Amino acid sequence: MENERLGCHFEQRAPWDILDTLPALLTDIGRQLDEGYRQIGLQIWVHRTARVDSSAIVEGPCIIDEGGIVKPFAYLRGATYVGRHAVVGHAVELKNAILFERAQAAHYNYVGDSILGAYAHLGAGAIASNLRQDKALVWVQIEGVRYPTNRRKMGALVGDYAEVGCNAVLNPGTVLARGAAVRPAQSVKGYIAAK
Repeated sequence: MENERLGCHFEQRAPWDILDTLPALLTDIGRQLDEGYRQIGLQIWVHRTARVDSSAIVEGPCIIDEGGIVKPFAYLRGATYVGRHAVVGHAVELKNAILFERAQAAHYNYVGDSILGAYAHLGAGAIASNLRQDKALVWVQIEGVRYPTNRRKMGALVGDYAEVGCNAVLNPGTVLARGAAVRPAQSVKGYIAAK
């Protein structure tokens, strides 16, 4: 689904721009989904092969795609997309976030105003923080160039196959390149290249 539906919305736009339109985008996509999805609440669509624990709190708009897993006591709010076979673990909070195919926020994570690429993995307790301590607008740096997001709340952009260790903090505006790694308990910001 990601490539067909969400992927086209990233073309010729900054990745963080989709976060502003995510509620309307998910609602529009949800209304067009086929019988493989069931609507379980106001603007909440879940693929028939997905598993959502009964203790999870899911607020719309939200799409949980094929094989997606939402474990006990997870909290999905704002606008959220859980991609094919992506995992939202125990006590994880997603707020205005996209998890692409097989991305994992396995347990005790906060992922705010962020995008996790395909096969990206957050270790236990890793946080994608979305608000600067001084409440200033968030800038994103990519390969030495700074870009304004014009957003007060902006988390992390985590590339495909990136690995984030347990209890690491991705400060607002952090960008992890495809295959990048963050060690456990590190606090990082800016651009993290693959090694």
